[in-house]
Amino acid sequence: MKPIYILNGPNLNRLGKREPEIYGTTTLAEVEAMCREAAGDRPVEFRQTNSEERLIEWVHEAIDEGDGIVINPAAFTFTSLALLDALKMFKGPIIEFHISNVHRRESIYHRSYVSMTATTVMAGLGAEGYSVAVRALETLIAKKAR
Repeated sequence: MKPIYILNGPNLNRLGKREPEIYGTTTLAEVEAMCREAAGDRPVEFRQTNSEERLIEWVHEAIDEGDGIVINPAAFTFTSLALLDALKMFKGPIIEFHISNVHRRESIYHRSYVSMTATTVMAGLGAEGYSVAVRALETLIAKKAR
């Protein structure tokens, strides 16, 4: 069974401390634990970086080794054509995930490059939504396998 990749972009290492009125008080370590529990027996590559280059390298790794991607690209969602290009090469399902409802925020958060290639977009469920995203990814992987 191939792993799923749960990739997190810039500043998400500050979850629990960063703007709790928007992102809540759940830490990234707690998010990781929720994701691993939701994945059950499926291997999980859970990663966070503040580097666009590293995030793209992990997408390349997922292209070669993964079954699906849940990605919270954070600010790179709205700025990175390079990330879009990398994700377009991935043949499995991709869930673009955001803790907050980006469409209720400032207009700079309304145009996602990642959405142009994502299978599904999930936003506004809070950090607990990562578990929902992992279960949804498992369903998408199963449908693709049929």
